[in-house]
Amino acid sequence: MMDWQKRLLDDFQRDFPLSPTPYQDIAERLGVTEAEVIGALSDLQDRRFVSRIGAVIPPNQIGVSTLAAMAVPEAQLPTIAEFINGFPEVNHNYEREHRLNLWFVAVASDAEHLQAVIARIERHTNFAVLQLPLLDDFFIDLGFKLDWRHV
Repeated sequence: MMDWQKRLLDDFQRDFPLSPTPYQDIAERLGVTEAEVIGALSDLQDRRFVSRIGAVIPPNQIGVSTLAAMAVPEAQLPTIAEFINGFPEVNHNYEREHRLNLWFVAVASDAEHLQAVIARIERHTNFAVLQLPLLDDFFIDLGFKLDWRHV
């Protein structure tokens, strides 16, 4: 991995440029081309170093969201998690050590769309999705300084 690609990952987890040309702005700061930035991000996603690129918006500020949990047999967990990851409405999909072992956040433009996504997941997987209401709002800083000695 080149030095500018490391900076791309470290420097733009926060303060992503809010402009009509954010990738061009990043490229100028890194001293590379816009195409190189877009190509590097695409490659990092393909290699699963980066799961998503986008804003973190507080729940229910734009559209609607739910925290969801499922009880999935261990043998089926990878397949079902991969299916759920295929929905653009789903993020923060992760395994937990609990009877409800698969958790994810789903976000949609409105409640009807959100419920359609949840229903499709339930139909395809044959497992119920428990939707958990937002009672307290917590902000979790998802930016992490990367340790480049091990890359």
